[in-house]
Amino acid sequence: MFRITPEIPDDLDEVEYLYDLAFAPGRSALSSYRLRDGVDRIADLSLVARDKYDILAGAIRFWPVQIGQAGHAALLLGPVAVHPTRQGEGLGNLLISESLDRASNIGWSRVILIGDEPYYRRYGFRRNQAENLRFPPPTNPDRLLAKALIEDAFEGVSGLIGKWDELVQAK
Repeated sequence: MFRITPEIPDDLDEVEYLYDLAFAPGRSALSSYRLRDGVDRIADLSLVARDKYDILAGAIRFWPVQIGQAGHAALLLGPVAVHPTRQGEGLGNLLISESLDRASNIGWSRVILIGDEPYYRRYGFRRNQAENLRFPPPTNPDRLLAKALIEDAFEGVSGLIGKWDELVQAK
């Protein structure tokens, strides 16, 4: 049994350690981290999972991004990680499903991620949903996946995925 709660500042060191363990410390060199620099994660969607002993077992984060010249708002899912000793227990599924439900409930309409379509397909992520989107290089375009949280959320949405700009979003 896991307790899922929003990530709080006291979780930061443990969550960063988990991400380093899962992805290696060089993870911050990835292009997705340029979209996160100086941008606050979405607190309501960035979740941690703790076991009955209060040990961190998994974490997921979401970041706001914008798409194209029109600045269409979207969520960037990731990273999501499960401690190696807790893998295979369905925790990744629980974190992804719970956070996507929360994202829909608070009004987000689009989610993108960089990942393996065979894995993320079960959550509704598809490469064809992202066919008109471009992710900053260096990124394999075949790994760019998208999910519409509301029908036709990607209709007419195209262009480069960029860093969140609150001034653009306020228009």
